[in-house]
Amino acid sequence: MSATAESARTIPTDRYPGLAPRLLNAGGVEGIDEYLGGGGYAPLRDPAALLDQVAAAGLRGRGGAAFPLARKILTVRGGAATPILVANGEEGEPSSVKDKWLMRHRPHLVLDGVRLAAAMIGAQQAYVYVSDPAAADSIERALGEFNSEGWNELAVGVHRVEPAYVAGEETAAVRSLNGGPALPSDKPPRPFERGVDDRPTQISNVETLSNLPLIHSHGGVWYRMAGTDDSTGSFLMTLTTPGETVLAEVPFGVTLRDVLAWRGYDGGVSGLLMGGYFAGLASAQMLDVALDYSSVAVAGSGLGCGAIGVLDESTCPVTVAAGVLGYFAVHNAGQCGSCFNGTSAMAAVVDGLRLGRTSQEDLDRLRHWTHDLRGRGACGTLDGATNAAATLLREFPELVASHLDGVCVLCTAAGDNVPPPFWVGQ
Repeated sequence: MSATAESARTIPTDRYPGLAPRLLNAGGVEGIDEYLGGGGYAPLRDPAALLDQVAAAGLRGRGGAAFPLARKILTVRGGAATPILVANGEEGEPSSVKDKWLMRHRPHLVLDGVRLAAAMIGAQQAYVYVSDPAAADSIERALGEFNSEGWNELAVGVHRVEPAYVAGEETAAVRSLNGGPALPSDKPPRPFERGVDDRPTQISNVETLSNLPLIHSHGGVWYRMAGTDDSTGSFLMTLTTPGETVLAEVPFGVTLRDVLAWRGYDGGVSGLLMGGYFAGLASAQMLDVALDYSSVAVAGSGLGCGAIGVLDESTCPVTVAAGVLGYFAVHNAGQCGSCFNGTSAMAAVVDGLRLGRTSQEDLDRLRHWTHDLRGRGACGTLDGATNAAATLLREFPELVASHLDGVCVLCTAAGDNVPPPFWVGQ
């Protein structure tokens, strides 16, 4: 499937039926007066009490790892030095637009979340880490309004970085903020141990932080009114179907079949690209799996950043896998041999499979690499590549066999070059 030409400014937004307003607004850019009028920037008198509410809410990170935020806060604020907060808005995932949208359209919600998180960890310095120029400009404009309203006790800076898939990895953010390249580094130490300026550093996704003002205003019990016991609240889904990309706010626990019916999609589904590029491919059976972290994991996939691409019956999963692996082969950090060579080798095999030029021996090597290369390198890029290859082999064995025989009719007109699939243009 070719890349889309839509941008974070023009992609439509929608909220799942019955879900109370949370992260998405009606459109346009929310200014300071509108945000204050809705109860934003409410005084925080007891950061410890708010942390208790965050724990009660069960808020988990929306950047991909889904780590409980309250536990992360407790870890960082228990460090040996004054911590630093980083709001990670470097949305390197090609098929996601949620963080850019929040920073462009609801910058005060983002900054309110930064303010509250900084107070809970005891930080006096915070950064919004971002590559999208429109998002960075929006945050900087909002910061002028933010400071003019008298919240000057927290120093907040915008740190701009060149866009790259690996730039949003937490150690890459630390390296960039410390004056180095936005490339991942080996762990340990992890940022919560020693990060920006060698201080304990909390790095949290922009969407994650944007949930904090909701919990501050309404409490943990209210927050749990949407979602499931395991995956509370709602999440922003960048959903791409043939002919449309929409940023949808949906409660955890609904099925993708429900979401597609709500959106009016009545076409066929040959497969899915789950969690952006990282979680890999899934068969149409995933349509009836509850969209929560545990259920999707049990089904062999992941929600990741919440981006989901729908493959219609004219789109071959082998071609999609080839596009994803080709992207990883080009956009890895280029600093770990296992990743640099491994992504290229897997991409070559799957592209050869797409073109009917792969042997059984090649496939055997690919299957071996999906196990042997997992967990290597300084970041998760190689894991994303192995996920793409492994899920293709596991979920679509008959299609792989057809490609091995060179008989897939869906790919006869695919051409020599496959663009990255479901790319949301900026």
